[in-house]
Amino acid sequence: MDSFFLTVLPLLGLMLIHVFADRLKFLEGVPRSVWLSGAGGVSVAYVFLHLFPELQEGQEHVQEAAQNQNISFLKHHMYLMALLGLVIFYGLERMAIKSRNGGKGAADASPPAVFWVHILSFSLYNALIGYLLHEQEERSTQEAAFYFVAMALHFLVNDFGLREHHKQKYRHVGRWCLVIALAAGWATGLVVQVSEAATALLLAFLAGGVVLNVLKEELPEERKSRFSAFLLGVVAYSALLLLL
Repeated sequence: MDSFFLTVLPLLGLMLIHVFADRLKFLEGVPRSVWLSGAGGVSVAYVFLHLFPELQEGQEHVQEAAQNQNISFLKHHMYLMALLGLVIFYGLERMAIKSRNGGKGAADASPPAVFWVHILSFSLYNALIGYLLHEQEERSTQEAAFYFVAMALHFLVNDFGLREHHKQKYRHVGRWCLVIALAAGWATGLVVQVSEAATALLLAFLAGGVVLNVLKEELPEERKSRFSAFLLGVVAYSALLLLL
């Protein structure tokens, strides 16, 4: 029962991010909110100082699985999945940007087809994050806490970007798809357990996706992002990860 609550409570917290993020009006506007930039810094620090070392540890399992399946050419390419995650979400971002009408307010939104491709992709992404809650809990309560904080702040960044692309379609439909997907991924983790090699590959894909989804929000010049806040987020969370 304790194990159950160690994952269901973070799950509920992550779901609430999508439900209530649009009420955080202080995050909106230009220049970019210092809180969003700081949240992005925390997420990136978590990937580089926590997920990437885990991928290195998982490399042995991937090598063994690759040899058993006679696909040894992949055994030294653990980071191929991280690259794949980065490339896929970069492509989705470019598609969303090019599809927008260039109007003002609600008129500057993506068409329905692009909206559904984008939301379904992020739904799978959320399902993966929900599934991996169980993996973090199996390691320790501290690991689960680090994961929750990083993903909660990452969801704030994602939510802001998706609302900008899809406007009211995201508020009325999209965010609920992400909430359901997150719960579905978590529920899948209750009944399905994949190999350590598969878990490592899923973590690699997540790492690549997090890096891209953070940086795509920080880099555009028109956002006037706050590098100082991003750096503070990186330094503060890096220190926490290294000290605890």
